[in-house]
Amino acid sequence: MKTILILTALAVCFATAFDPSAAFAMTALPHAAGGGEHPVLMAALASVLAIGAPRVRGVVSARAEPRAATEILNELTATFETFKAEQNEKLAELKKGQDDVVKTEKVDRINAEITKLQKALDDVNAVQAAMRVGGAGKDIDPAAAEHEAAFNRFFRKGIDNGLHDLEVKAKLTTQSDPDGGYLVPEEMEAGIDRVLGRVSTVRGLARVINISTDTYKKLVNMGGASSGWVGEEQARPETNTPTLREIAINTKELYANPAATQTSLDDAAIDIAAWLADEVSIEFAEQEGAAFVSGDGVLRPRGLLSYTNVANGSYAWGGLGFIASGGAAAFAASNPADALVDLYYALKSGYRNGASWLMSDAVMATVRKFKDGQGNYIWAPPANSAEVATILGKPVQNDDNMPALGANNFPVAFGNFQRGYLIVDRMGVRVLRDPYTNKPNVMFYTTKRVGGGVVNFEAIKLLRCAA
Repeated sequence: MKTILILTALAVCFATAFDPSAAFAMTALPHAAGGGEHPVLMAALASVLAIGAPRVRGVVSARAEPRAATEILNELTATFETFKAEQNEKLAELKKGQDDVVKTEKVDRINAEITKLQKALDDVNAVQAAMRVGGAGKDIDPAAAEHEAAFNRFFRKGIDNGLHDLEVKAKLTTQSDPDGGYLVPEEMEAGIDRVLGRVSTVRGLARVINISTDTYKKLVNMGGASSGWVGEEQARPETNTPTLREIAINTKELYANPAATQTSLDDAAIDIAAWLADEVSIEFAEQEGAAFVSGDGVLRPRGLLSYTNVANGSYAWGGLGFIASGGAAAFAASNPADALVDLYYALKSGYRNGASWLMSDAVMATVRKFKDGQGNYIWAPPANSAEVATILGKPVQNDDNMPALGANNFPVAFGNFQRGYLIVDRMGVRVLRDPYTNKPNVMFYTTKRVGGGVVNFEAIKLLRCAA
């Protein structure tokens, strides 16, 4: 029996090298044999989960998440209470003209710990949301299944007989494009999009649509219609008609070129869809995330901060209005939260329902110390494990592509991104298999066309570091 358990423990280690979730299933083996939990097997399992899991990347690593969201939330709430108490003591000392360096360092350490806990909670919630998308119970189209099987053979062996015809049969494309690679199956593309949505902050906030052409065009009503009150017998002169403006968003090509050895591809245990989604998403998400914030629209999407920015009092359509922070390179020295309150109310009330804050972790650590006029901290931890932290009652999202505090920077955005920013994905992710360029690795040149831009300039406001 001892020999069997030891062999089982080794099997656990081997199995979880490919799939960490296998360890949980294999712990049932000694129970099935009537032996209960055995220390040899459980020790092997513990070592695999503690040591092996961090070696896996992306979607796969999420399966071995060791901490529950509720546990993280409880620790986050308790840590924030400690932070408030220490920060209040520090502020009281400053009023007395005392500056305790040790106290300041303690507050900063607690603040940094809150940031880590919030990120951990956000990661857990994002993984759970991704797993809920496209769940089981979906009918499988026989043509799509046939294409997926053919694509799998092409991916592993380079056998592409009839793959373009199967793309048409599976309704993935109606065009012949023999030099452009092959379209990945729908489930694989959905997997890539899910990971991108989990990694790219703006993609998770904005509205995302799929198009079948290179350009998305939309007519926007600029206003200008007029009306008036009249008496029963008065004339009704012609009124002004609305002014329409066309907004066009062009898709740009994004690529990744991950590599795998032929030996690994020959291994049937490797999940091709998960591997490609993991590898590609790392490259795509980094490029997308930066472009959606500050891209100039040349060879990449146009980002939030690339548009004309004007003081909100002089706002006009075509640019984003901003509120000054009150400090030349940061927030005002006194009542710094006032700038965020002004930014909050700079957004029309119709857009505030569904609005979110967007800033980097570093700026969030600064804002977390701010209080309102009644002495309450404007940052609040999540009310439950499925939510995010809030500022002035609105959810706050972190994106380190947003600028840091600095003269004339725009470190904070506040708006209804669903209505204000649009991301367009051209349908179809293509893969071109290249076994020759980098032997013994097989390269997978993967391309996707994506665009982005502001479609409603009233729905987003910015904070500018200026006095």
